Amino acid sequence: MPLTRPVLLACLCLAVLGLAVPAAHARPDQAMTFEAPRDLLDATQRDRALAELDSLGVRNLRVILRWKDVAPAGDSATRPEFDATDPNAYGWGQYDALLAAAEARGWAVTITLSSPVPKWATSAKRDTVTRPSPTEFRRFATAAGRRYGAQIDTWSIWNEPNLPQFLRPQISRGKPVGPSLYRELYLAGRGGLLDAGQSGDRILFGETAPKGSTNRLPPLEFIRRALCLDSKYRKRASCTRVQTEGVAHHAYTTRQGPSFVPANKDDVTIGVISRLPRALDRAAKAGAISPNLPIYLTEFGIQSVPDTFSGVPLLQQNEFRATSERLARDNKRVVAFSQYLLRDDNPTGEDSYGGFETGLRFADGKAKPSLAGFRLPLAVRTRSDGRVSIWGLARPANGATTVDLQVRSGDGYRLLRRVTTDARGSFTLTTAGGASKRWRLRWTDPAGKTYTSPAVRAYAR
Repeated sequence: MPLTRPVLLACLCLAVLGLAVPAAHARPDQAMTFEAPRDLLDATQRDRALAELDSLGVRNLRVILRWKDVAPAGDSATRPEFDATDPNAYGWGQYDALLAAAEARGWAVTITLSSPVPKWATSAKRDTVTRPSPTEFRRFATAAGRRYGAQIDTWSIWNEPNLPQFLRPQISRGKPVGPSLYRELYLAGRGGLLDAGQSGDRILFGETAPKGSTNRLPPLEFIRRALCLDSKYRKRASCTRVQTEGVAHHAYTTRQGPSFVPANKDDVTIGVISRLPRALDRAAKAGAISPNLPIYLTEFGIQSVPDTFSGVPLLQQNEFRATSERLARDNKRVVAFSQYLLRDDNPTGEDSYGGFETGLRFADGKAKPSLAGFRLPLAVRTRSDGRVSIWGLARPANGATTVDLQVRSGDGYRLLRRVTTDARGSFTLTTAGGASKRWRLRWTDPAGKTYTSPAVRAYAR
């Protein structure tokens, strides 16, 4: 369509300034899901945490519903006599309070039904992850669906089923068995939710961890086997098509950040997220799943100091997190991205960090730079022509707004451009690059409060 004269003049003005016309981003409607069990499942912390998440623009939560935690006699090897499909037979505890609070705010919640499981629901009845009973899981899913079905429209089956700490065995006598165990659990869980009347809900498949190792399968191989596909994407005739409304995955990366490219082609970190839709397309072509399934990145975070083993410096955590969010938005199949943890896990000992340090705050509540960066994510990518592509977001923006894009000049920052965002608060533009440049955003929200993001550097892609 030819440009009108006013639009053409605007483009010429931008060209003189060295800036490209802002373009709508690939996935402006992508949801941001937040998970903060330490805060949200604690009655003494919940209200404070919800208020902070609200101020950050969070409108979607993920909650892992741990079967053993709510089931009767979860530590016993002897199954108690009870109707396992009756929600009144379970002790839902803080889950009730959290979901009620989310419903009161009008927030969406994704529930992941997962291990640990009651000992009595496993084959050997010795632990809480080995060969869970699909029959018992179906009953539990029915109870959960009856309890929360009026509040929930998105469910996911099992947290990281390709890891032995959540599902065992992964490999038995040299052969992978985890995928077939997961397939049975997924089908049972889906059946239970349908028994509860949740046929109109989204029920997600996968929820896979990003990398394989000697004792676990990489996610793409795990998914192939769970879908009854061989390495050449041929479906076994004895296996029916898996019905699902989407595929969930955890695209964590390493200390190298979003630029990391795993050597194993079946691993999927955020830097190679495009591997997942390609694999799903091949699975759909084989008839194992429906075509064009959406992808939900339901758990993600960047590990930071004080963990010196796998954590990165604080400003780099913010850069890596914003860059990862941009990569997720660049993939049109990804409909949801996530942030795991508001506060870091507590240290496991003096100078010992065995949990997650992916929070926007330290374990003691002190803010990291990534807290301000979460509100104003900014990612600057160096293009092959030496210019840079800049993506930013003001959160929460309830409509188009203006943000100041600043660049470092001498000891301070100068205004590079005042940008009008799209209706979701995001923008993309291109401008001149520079290896030593630093950029940041300043935004005044509708209430009149001004925020400034941490400075970021350009990354190569």
